[in-house]
Amino acid sequence: METMFQLHQPHLDIKFISYFSPKPVIFFYQNSLSMTRCGMTMSASSFPAPSLSIGYSDQICKSFTLDNIRNSLIQQEDSIIFSLLERAQYSHDSCAYDNDAFFLDGFKGSLVQYMVLQNEKLHSQVGRYNSAEEHAFFPEYLPQPMLPHLQYPQVLHHCADSININTQIWNIYFKDLLPKLVTARNNDECGSIAVCDTLCLQALSKRIHYGKFVAEAKFQDAPSEYESAIKAKDRKLLLELLTCETVEALVKKRVELKAKSFGQVVKIDEADNVANSTYKIKPSFIANLYENWVMPLTKEVQVEYLLRRLE
Repeated sequence: METMFQLHQPHLDIKFISYFSPKPVIFFYQNSLSMTRCGMTMSASSFPAPSLSIGYSDQICKSFTLDNIRNSLIQQEDSIIFSLLERAQYSHDSCAYDNDAFFLDGFKGSLVQYMVLQNEKLHSQVGRYNSAEEHAFFPEYLPQPMLPHLQYPQVLHHCADSININTQIWNIYFKDLLPKLVTARNNDECGSIAVCDTLCLQALSKRIHYGKFVAEAKFQDAPSEYESAIKAKDRKLLLELLTCETVEALVKKRVELKAKSFGQVVKIDEADNVANSTYKIKPSFIANLYENWVMPLTKEVQVEYLLRRLE
């Protein structure tokens, strides 16, 4: 996963970016920005002045509960399943993964590595990786954001910044998960494959690293139970405290049912009879994905976070 690149950032007089609404909105002070390209001049005079939502940090802290975190994890299940359904359309094309096949602008590596890196570079410039929810696969190569730093409410311990297991996620995805999802075949679809792999990796990474939020919420609910295990560096006990087999069984059942619903191939004959159900991905594959990889890796993140929680 080694890459090299250079980036020269233009200066933009962007004053404020807000993620308070469901969709990010960038605000400019009136008459503060003028951009000229291809003979066209655009003025930002029509943009509204920025306004802050009073009490937003308090609202975030109050909503930081285990139930709300679980709701987010349930929504992320959809993203993971849909991205894998998209990826299942294509084969495992060796051309997309040849580390010596792709050379461009000082970069040497595979097409998938290049796609992920360029995606992360672009998103980094608008502050994606300032959020505690996001973790880059190539953090050492990312440019600084061009936009002003957004002050997110501090809900995690500062140790959270040092925990990133994306290298492990990357290796598991390509060595274990992908060969079980698609067949090996070279069919000149490398571009589509790289795009889909990028989406899958990012969805899985976000879900797994969300374990930090789960661990923090559980710690806050029962600090005395966790503190003794943390001080003793008892990984086994921490794992036992974090594990709820009933919840894990429900998660497996839910994602399997979602896979059946989202991935069913619907065929209707002339008499409006529905053929026997077939699926783009075996629903059991998604359940096994969660059982063997997603939930164990999430708990690994949780344990690493808790071991550093008292520092």
